[in-house]
Amino acid sequence: MNVKTSYLAGDWKEYTLTNDQGMMVRVLNFGGIIREIQVPDRNGRLENVVLGYRDAADYKEDTNYFGALIGRVAGRIAGASFTLDGREYQLDANDDSNHLHGGAGGFHQVLWEVEPFETDETVGLKLFHESPDGTGGYPGNLLVTVTYTLNHANQLTLDYQAKSDRTTVFTLTNHSHFNLSGDLKSTVHQHQVVIDSSRFAELDEELIPTGRMLDADGTTFDFRQDRKLGDGFGGQTPQHRVAGGGYDHYFLFDWEKVKQVVVSDPVSGRKMEVETDQPGMVMYTDNQVGDDLELTEGMSRKHLGMCFETQGSPASLQHDGFPSVVLPAGELYEKQTVFTFSAE
Repeated sequence: MNVKTSYLAGDWKEYTLTNDQGMMVRVLNFGGIIREIQVPDRNGRLENVVLGYRDAADYKEDTNYFGALIGRVAGRIAGASFTLDGREYQLDANDDSNHLHGGAGGFHQVLWEVEPFETDETVGLKLFHESPDGTGGYPGNLLVTVTYTLNHANQLTLDYQAKSDRTTVFTLTNHSHFNLSGDLKSTVHQHQVVIDSSRFAELDEELIPTGRMLDADGTTFDFRQDRKLGDGFGGQTPQHRVAGGGYDHYFLFDWEKVKQVVVSDPVSGRKMEVETDQPGMVMYTDNQVGDDLELTEGMSRKHLGMCFETQGSPASLQHDGFPSVVLPAGELYEKQTVFTFSAE
């Protein structure tokens, strides 16, 4: 187990975590971005399984949030405003008239303080950020700690903690775009996915939840058994059409399975299991990614990756029945998501 630090332009640093199995994770202090994850296929070949830019400077203007920490609130807030304790708060409207992923100055755009650590069984990074009261329009002085931990079992654990001195809204996630084919050899059309969810949020034309939770049974949103992601590509139903020919929806977990998500690539044999204590997640399948981005292994294209954004739901600020994102003053926000990689 070891961690190495590299110095990039300006104040940017890159940290490389490696375990005894050869699994490797590269992280930037800018945005807490997971830039690369190398894991073996069924033949032991190590390859990258996340999308990242060849030139690190491209993250500065990235609108795809590749690998970044997302906050203060992950997801879209309708009308770029919310009401809390009788007071209305105006936020940055950076997605037409709506607020997306913490706004233009969200956590994906800040330099995090980083403390590497090593133990006999793990290697990792503690990332710290202080977000002052009023940042992006949000109330409360907020202290945030995110811990990335890699162990010998090829598990990457993301622990999130935060506390605010005023009641605020908050839900944090990581926006890694996964592709288990390795080094972006193919799109994710053939990836098999299982999600412990029977309900998902209906979206309007602006990708804002309407307030309705739809039954996934009998639809291309039913992932309770193995389903190919490509089943939902192409915009053949209204909900796939509004999402740009794929998925960009919040799935509410049923808590009937041990793993909330299981993803596998039949060609490489790689498998990724996701365990979390978050109430649900947004699955996004790179419907809006164009073909003009220079990534580490080649050029970008539609459906080249998939995100599993474990989080609460900002739709709860406008609608009942969605997991709350309100963080009371002085209360500790504490969540965890674990990504386990294997091959078969």
